[in-house]
Amino acid sequence: MESASTMNTCKGGPAWAGGGEAALGVLSRGGKLLCAPLPPLRNEIRIPGARSGPSGTLSTRSRGLRHCGPLLTNRECIKPVKVEKRAGSGVAKIRIEDDGSYFQINQDGGTRRLEKAKVSLNDCLACSGCITSAETVLITQQSHEELKKVLDANKMVAPSQQRLVVVSVSPQSRASLAARFQLNPTDTARKLTSFFKKIGVHFVFDTAFSRHFSLLESQREFVRRFRGQADCKQALPLLASACPGWICYAEKTHGSFILPHISTARSPQQVMGSLVKDFFAQQQHLTPDKIYHVTVMPCYDKKLEASRPDFFNQEHQTRDVDCVLTTGEVFRLLEEEGVSLPDLEPAPLDSLCSGASAEEPTSHRGGGSGGYLEHVFRHAARELFGIHVAEVTYKPLRNKDFQEVTLEKEGQVLLHFAMAYGFRNIQNLVQRLKRGRCPYHYVEVMACPSGCLNGGGQLQAPDRPSRELLQHVERLYGMVRAEAPEDAPGVQELYTHWLQGTDSECAGRLLHTQYHAVEKASTGLGIRW
Repeated sequence: MESASTMNTCKGGPAWAGGGEAALGVLSRGGKLLCAPLPPLRNEIRIPGARSGPSGTLSTRSRGLRHCGPLLTNRECIKPVKVEKRAGSGVAKIRIEDDGSYFQINQDGGTRRLEKAKVSLNDCLACSGCITSAETVLITQQSHEELKKVLDANKMVAPSQQRLVVVSVSPQSRASLAARFQLNPTDTARKLTSFFKKIGVHFVFDTAFSRHFSLLESQREFVRRFRGQADCKQALPLLASACPGWICYAEKTHGSFILPHISTARSPQQVMGSLVKDFFAQQQHLTPDKIYHVTVMPCYDKKLEASRPDFFNQEHQTRDVDCVLTTGEVFRLLEEEGVSLPDLEPAPLDSLCSGASAEEPTSHRGGGSGGYLEHVFRHAARELFGIHVAEVTYKPLRNKDFQEVTLEKEGQVLLHFAMAYGFRNIQNLVQRLKRGRCPYHYVEVMACPSGCLNGGGQLQAPDRPSRELLQHVERLYGMVRAEAPEDAPGVQELYTHWLQGTDSECAGRLLHTQYHAVEKASTGLGIRW
């Protein structure tokens, strides 16, 4: 067997294939889960070493992860194994100890312990070995290089023939950039607008505006389900749907069991896709395919979310979101353009409609992942029980990433909500559901520990502890004025004139989505293993 400096703890079959008794859970920086069930065979799968993120790329054995969908075996994987060449080394063997550790045995009898591979989400998205060729093309298109190609193409044609380029920036990315450049969030938003327009972007929007709609639809959906729970056993608990990593895991791993519990409300990114490619396109007298829509997000999985067939316009052959850039990719774009954000003159912020304010960026109460729990909780308390909640009190359980909120009246629990961040807490939640012992009415679910502000696409500071940086980003995020979605300027106007009402067919089509269980097909690849 060839020597290798890095090896996966996986023994035998393809990662993410069905079957097997053990499993490898791989967490990216920020805690994003990748899972690989491990059949108890003795041959090895080799995975190249991946750079570990500042907050630690972890690998852990767990029997709780199974049947996550197909991944290529080492023989089909196109990602090369990094081999550490040493002077005088010849043919060597690999010995696997009972505890799962690997040792290289040289010809002279000497041994050397081998490091286990650490795979981050970024490594997986950069590798086409585990996805189809069609998906590979989509991932390739999700880069700042593609944005530059579109901008360069626009420079070669007359203005009337150009594609209208729109960039929508998430509040989490804005906070991360503010921390890196030592700016406040408002100056960051204005200077970022200035930068994008300098390189040829026409409009720059804030996804906090689209999040108004996502929150409002989540609120209404919960009230409907709560009132109808007597007629539908799967009405509750309602699980938040804004995290694409969680959605991907739910579809691949638990399918038809878990999907009925997930909110159908679109994420802020995809609501912004509807706003830009439908409402804004109408305002600009353009068809959707004439607009190139880019979002800036804290998470790599947002790239895959944008590529879902549910968000593709068949009539005009265009996606609601054409390209997703992570915060880190925007930073690289700034570097490649030779631009220092603090040196730029601020530019006025753009607004999607006349009724929406664009003087300063806005955000929402309830934390850096969008505040779904808090907004749904307040609305449900008021709508269902006539109770105004002044302050939401969180009760930490095992850790800060699993907390509960309850509404009580005269000793009776009326509402029982929770937030579950990170895969370990998600696993516990799913197991409770399977055993019929889940006490919650609503759960805000996020794949990354600490939520979206700690997403895998956020900026890291090499000279600063990750926890300290995260706390700084959280403070900057909280500096932005919070706005209740019910009171946000322009929102009700769009519900009336664009969506034809809150419960209209148009609102359902443009603000909601559906999910698809991934079948565990038996393939030749799986049979070989």
